[in-house]
Amino acid sequence: MTHTRPVPHTPDPGAVMPSHPHPRTSRTFPSRFLAAAIAVSATATLTAVAVPAPPAAAAAPYRGANTAAVQDDFNGDGYRDVAVGAPGAANGSVDAAGAVVVLYGSATGVSTAHRTVITQATSGIPGTPEEWDQFGTAVTSADLDRDGYADLLIGTPSESAGTMEGVGSLTVVWGGSSGLKGGASISPPTGLDEWCGFAAGLAVGDVTGDGAADIGVTGNCGATTYNGPFTRTGGAAVRHFVNDLGTNRGVVMGDVDGDGRAERFWLPGPTGGDVSGPVHAEGHDGGYTELPLADGLSGRIGDINGDGYGDLVTGVPYDASLTSGDTPAHRGGEIQVLYGSAQGISPEQKPQIIHQDTAGVPGSGEDGDEFGMSLDVGDTNGDQYADVLVGAPGEAVGTAKYAGGATLLRGSAAGLSTTGAVGYTQNTSGIPGTAESGDTFSASTHLVDVTKEGRAETVVGAPGENSDGLLWTARGSASGPVPSGSTTISGTAAGLTRKYADIDFGAALPGARSTI
Repeated sequence: MTHTRPVPHTPDPGAVMPSHPHPRTSRTFPSRFLAAAIAVSATATLTAVAVPAPPAAAAAPYRGANTAAVQDDFNGDGYRDVAVGAPGAANGSVDAAGAVVVLYGSATGVSTAHRTVITQATSGIPGTPEEWDQFGTAVTSADLDRDGYADLLIGTPSESAGTMEGVGSLTVVWGGSSGLKGGASISPPTGLDEWCGFAAGLAVGDVTGDGAADIGVTGNCGATTYNGPFTRTGGAAVRHFVNDLGTNRGVVMGDVDGDGRAERFWLPGPTGGDVSGPVHAEGHDGGYTELPLADGLSGRIGDINGDGYGDLVTGVPYDASLTSGDTPAHRGGEIQVLYGSAQGISPEQKPQIIHQDTAGVPGSGEDGDEFGMSLDVGDTNGDQYADVLVGAPGEAVGTAKYAGGATLLRGSAAGLSTTGAVGYTQNTSGIPGTAESGDTFSASTHLVDVTKEGRAETVVGAPGENSDGLLWTARGSASGPVPSGSTTISGTAAGLTRKYADIDFGAALPGARSTI
């Protein structure tokens, strides 16, 4: 039984969308407007799962600034953890209410043996599971209250507010010695309308340099910043609604000038004059500067050339086959790199551009590959240079359309290099499974050291795998990711269930992805 899903209203008339539908996003779904017709029960719940519970005797956490370890360690045991969004998961009989699965890190990596499932029916979590809320559309983490434990941030841009559809909500779940427990809502700006999609995009960083995490939040009706520290009621020290940017689809935060404070970069998304999306740098004085030579719909910051300054990497996935306008990406999509310095990133800097037709990059650019739709930055081999993992969920593998593929590009003293670049699909030797049409392997990507060995593991989401989605994880090594012995986790294995909608386990990871 299928019904047509309502189309969100987007206030930006200049936004340019793909000219033909993605094979998975074009499917039809039950709608909240048809709740009575399909007799959805609003009282059904999916309780939190801990199998077994995270270690109770955790070491005393570091109580200070948001280091990389603290930012991802929810239970303070010294291992970084991974939050995985599954926005299509059912909550009892409530279709697509959504869920987030947290996989706790350990010396042997992540597995379903140490996990927690969080929904809006979990004790202490604000809200109520409703059809098509899609809780877990966006996820990230930071130590918001400076207690030394990472806290989980969950974006639910389809959340209703009263009778208004798709206003959006942002939830924080508090970390502690026994893992995640209890939560609060972070207040959205006042006056949001239907389909504003608040919290569709999230980023964290210390903008003020006080050791407290600050948050950037995006949506269809503007952007919002929150400066920490936060109270346990979800209150921020300062909140500011950035309405002069209009529709804003992405935000990136990180220190690109080495002063110990994160800079914010806003990615408004396609406009009438720039279908690849402009990039705006926010100064510490609150002003904005467009970087006229740069484009991007998603982005991350990391030190690729090891000079001590963060570098901005953006994804530009839409080529001329997917959009019309003056500035489409290279055929198949591309990424761009802007390098930080003591002066930050200047408007005059010309970005380094890499695509699948760049020498050394595996494969070739083909219409609709969506190279750059997701990306993340991290050191996979311990050489102190950040590498870049790029997702191309539209990549065809043989005759399997939208099977998806990921490409790892190496950092070096000379910058991002294609030397030694490696491509991964579900047909790669050592990776479990088989590439199939619609898998969208690499719709989300993440690089994170969950084993505490100094090398980031490679984490890739394939939300289109069957009807429940899949997460692939490969350990890091001195030579980079190791497919041999790598593991996969399905949505059902993680404890999730479905009704009509696909579970979409792996649709969201803390790495950047375009939500357009």
